Amino acid sequence: MKTFLTTSSPKNLELFSATAEQWQDYKWQLRHRVSNLSQLKGLLNLSTEEKEGLLLTGTKLATAVTPHYFTLIDPEDENCPIRKQVIPRIEESLESPMEMADPCGEDEHMPVPGLVHRYPDRVLFLVTDRCASYCRYCTRSRVVSGVGEQKLELQWEAAFEYLENTPQVRDVLLSGGDPLLLSDKILDKLLTRLRKIPHIEFVRIGSRIPVFLPQRITPELCAMLRKHHPLFISIHTNHPKELTQEVKEALGRLSDSGIPIGNQSVLLRGINDNVEIQKELCQKLLMCRVKPYYLYQCDLIKGSEHLRTSIKEGIKIMEGLRGHTSGYAIPQYVIDAPGGGGKIPINPEYIVSADDEKVILRNYEGKQYAYPEPRKELTINSK
Repeated sequence: MKTFLTTSSPKNLELFSATAEQWQDYKWQLRHRVSNLSQLKGLLNLSTEEKEGLLLTGTKLATAVTPHYFTLIDPEDENCPIRKQVIPRIEESLESPMEMADPCGEDEHMPVPGLVHRYPDRVLFLVTDRCASYCRYCTRSRVVSGVGEQKLELQWEAAFEYLENTPQVRDVLLSGGDPLLLSDKILDKLLTRLRKIPHIEFVRIGSRIPVFLPQRITPELCAMLRKHHPLFISIHTNHPKELTQEVKEALGRLSDSGIPIGNQSVLLRGINDNVEIQKELCQKLLMCRVKPYYLYQCDLIKGSEHLRTSIKEGIKIMEGLRGHTSGYAIPQYVIDAPGGGGKIPINPEYIVSADDEKVILRNYEGKQYAYPEPRKELTINSK
């Protein structure tokens, strides 16, 4: 039986000098984020690599960890899978020639600032440059947190005008930064404006707030979101430990509001790069009423090589999932092609051979089966 730990234990409340009421207040959580070396020295047994990484944190990507998420960190283990996602290391300063500031080529596909139109019928709408906590492998580290290489320029009116005049767009993904950091009022106005555009059929929100800050998923927020269906939310969870009781309840509130939820994970070295961790994560997601949607190969973001795995390892993981757990628990493994090529699905090879007569397939056990192709001409014998 899968377990869901709670972060609001007396020990954790004491660690942050919080009352139970304060702990459930998302604004309190945001005000008390752990964000610098002096704070962390008193909370974690920091390694030299982490200390040096924290000294650089104001020049590339800020450090910020909500108390809720911070309590999932093992204070003594620098290889803790939660710790490695949000605590900077000096390895971030090591850049490979193949790495890029904008690995997905978003800047080249912006008809107006903040609006990425890379696929024919859908757009990515960047609505903020801030997050509740900052992932050390962030693909938009150049523009989020306020200390990156670029400033994210937001021109909402220009974006709305472009969308109104581009009828082929039927799908809008809100991202950033994290859209759920916006107030209920601002988010409501944004969604209302999008819903007034007749050809926009489908709106999605990409957010890690339910994982970093589940207290933000209030009944009031859910009631507001319910007005804007069809609305989908994509969350970002990488490790089963992140799925706490508070997160499960927050996801339940979203689901009870009629919002389908999918999960997007990033394959990360030493964090979730084995079959058992991925299987446990995906199965726990289903228990939270979340469909594992994508497993991303880590983007070629500058300073991320210490967190990237090989594609070969990713394929091995997918082979270890297919046939060994529920089909609903299996995400699609994808690479966002460097330079703006879009998502490319990567699958284990299950076709052994093929000709006009049959296709030879192998199953998850390695056994082979023949599937006959339909005949090109059918002869009907009539009496």
